[in-house]
Amino acid sequence: MLPPIVFGELDIHTLRAPSDISRGTGAGRGRGGRGGTDGAGPGRAVGAGLGAPAAKMSVGGSTVVFVTRPMVSARAAGGCGDSEAPRARPELTLVTPAAPELADLELADLELAELEFAVIDLETTGWSPGVAAITEIAAVRVRGGRREGEFASLVNPGVPVPPGIEDLTGINDWMLAAAPRLPAVLPGLLDFADGGVLVAHNAPFDVGFLRAACAECGLAWPRFTVLDTVMLARQLMDPDEVPDCKLGTLAGFFRARTTPSHRALADARATADVLGWLIRRLTHHGIRTLDQLRDWPDVVASPSA
Repeated sequence: MLPPIVFGELDIHTLRAPSDISRGTGAGRGRGGRGGTDGAGPGRAVGAGLGAPAAKMSVGGSTVVFVTRPMVSARAAGGCGDSEAPRARPELTLVTPAAPELADLELADLELAELEFAVIDLETTGWSPGVAAITEIAAVRVRGGRREGEFASLVNPGVPVPPGIEDLTGINDWMLAAAPRLPAVLPGLLDFADGGVLVAHNAPFDVGFLRAACAECGLAWPRFTVLDTVMLARQLMDPDEVPDCKLGTLAGFFRARTTPSHRALADARATADVLGWLIRRLTHHGIRTLDQLRDWPDVVASPSA
């Protein structure tokens, strides 16, 4: 029997997401297939995950929320109450034991139901790495359709949030004032996603920002296999079913448990739900492994340094 989940020095703010994480700022998305156009763009997040506390926190702080992966210890960064000014909190730390070996099987050969997926989502100050910066990071770990853990944190970008992005995401400079900087958050995300297939809705956007972030922080980019749910949906969805493959459209069609809202955690949760339904459809096509998806252009990207 596995030991209970351990949280290191977490206070009530740590276990709660900012209250405005559930405040939708519109049904559309301004980015790659996420509820806006099918082009790249910033922002997404909300909803309650399985096994995660259903709680809220006031705006104005950052936090790592719902790090519920078994055997994970977390020390959160950021968070403050309604009556407090933003103040710094302990730096994010994740401690994860080595994952069990999978009998030397390659990810590509495993049944999709056996794979662990790390579904990620970012919010940013703009559309292009090198010009824009990350303001929020989230990831949801899923296996066999079950959420096994969640990771989320605001990120202080070191630059003002443009008014248009603030309107889109609801993330403003005041909220980010006490948030950790990228070097304090990124290693924890990479550790959380380690060993899983990286998944994103319009993956070139998120992966492009993460690769640039690794370079900025002096970190090697891990050899992730990457799956893009936009491209997968375009192969599986009938035009008579949905008018497009934006995240909001797919989440509505599949009645996802979380509505995308241009916040990272909510959009990662919605993408995880959409992924589960798309995998179900794959079985009807006789596709049960990642390797079988390689005939479909741009759905799966092999690991690259």
